[in-house]
Amino acid sequence: MSAFVRIGGVAHHVVVQGHGPVCLLSGGLGQAWFDWDAVTRLLAPYRTVVRFDRPGLGLSAHARVAPSLLGEADRIGRVLDACGATGPVTVVGHSLAGLHCEAFARLRPERTAALVLVDSSVEEDARPRPAPALRAGATRACGTVLAASGLPYALGPALRRAAVRLARTGGRDPAPRDLVRRVYGTGRATRAVLAENAGYRDVAAQLVAVRRQFPLPEELPVTVLAAGESRRWLERQVWLARTLDARLRISPGSGHLVMLDRPEDVARAVLDAGTAQAEA
Repeated sequence: MSAFVRIGGVAHHVVVQGHGPVCLLSGGLGQAWFDWDAVTRLLAPYRTVVRFDRPGLGLSAHARVAPSLLGEADRIGRVLDACGATGPVTVVGHSLAGLHCEAFARLRPERTAALVLVDSSVEEDARPRPAPALRAGATRACGTVLAASGLPYALGPALRRAAVRLARTGGRDPAPRDLVRRVYGTGRATRAVLAENAGYRDVAAQLVAVRRQFPLPEELPVTVLAAGESRRWLERQVWLARTLDARLRISPGSGHLVMLDRPEDVARAVLDAGTAQAEA
């Protein structure tokens, strides 16, 4: 099922496939629902898989407010509400969305069956930057100018493909060219990427504060799935796993886009997390 649901007055693109317990997949900076296609094919026989596009990304409408950690955690809950998923679910976040999903698990433990962080963003001691409103306004203005210039249509798809090639070890971007053009050849996507990038440090700092106030449930299965390409990055993933008292898994030979390089590793982490939750 592919549908549009209104959250905060913004049309969100949501895709639901499969059967069984629910798991929600949330992508990193600038990603779209189709980046999870290979993982979804592996999970759908065993899980009801929910994918969604944050505002401005994929096929979702443009954002009305700047991104925030609490806003993104709330968005996850409201997407699940729209899909009729009332019970606990496995939440899976890649990169930037790892921050969002961890916050959701801390703030809504009654709705979280397991947490899987796929090469999640790691900020050990993030602090908010000054003048967030001023920076948000400047980012919106920059996005508007770029959109009006036509550069997103001319360069957006090529930049997307170049970014994917740099972030994986397994080759080119597997996404269909027509979808890449439809999604990334727009000013909407450009503005969304700029806004998420500009607010990244603030979102990470907000998670540091949430961690202090809202502990993860002791019985919650948490998995950190790390790309195995960079030793320095792997050390930070080890830190994250220790901080969250999580099971650490390494995806050997994978780049940052683990769902493209090693989708079977992501699917296995999700399925095993569900098994661990059932046994707890």
